[in-house]
Amino acid sequence: MNLLEGMHIADLGAGTGYFLPHLSRAVGPSGRVLAVDYEPAMLRFLKKAIRDHGWANVTTLAARQDHSGLPPNSQDRVLIVNTWHHIPRRGEYARHLHSRLRNGGSVWVIDFRIDSPEGPPVVHRLPPEVVVAELTTGGFVAEIHPLRLERQYVVVGRRR
Repeated sequence: MNLLEGMHIADLGAGTGYFLPHLSRAVGPSGRVLAVDYEPAMLRFLKKAIRDHGWANVTTLAARQDHSGLPPNSQDRVLIVNTWHHIPRRGEYARHLHSRLRNGGSVWVIDFRIDSPEGPPVVHRLPPEVVVAELTTGGFVAEIHPLRLERQYVVVGRRR
């Protein structure tokens, strides 16, 4: 993800906050991490974890399924892990995310491969080519990242 000190990154669909310690460390004290979720129980869990671990550069943000809650032009990176397939009207959502990124920013979608033995039901999974098309519809220059994970693929959309 090429994270640098001082960057602003949103973990969209942060859930239990698995990536937060890594993101917090990567952007350092001058950076900012937003743990974004739309489930009130997850937000309560995240707030407690942030407090308990002392992640001073991490805050929570409540989202809706159709709106990230992110301010326009506010993020250098958006990370979306195992969540993209849940989003309704993904092309519109991609357009929304495009406007939330700073120039040169990127969105990183990591989701389950069709052939993965784990994950959501196969009917809910998306091929990476579909994610590329949806991000492209939203204004991104998108591509399948060469990193091959055991159960997931990575698609990167860069703001033009």
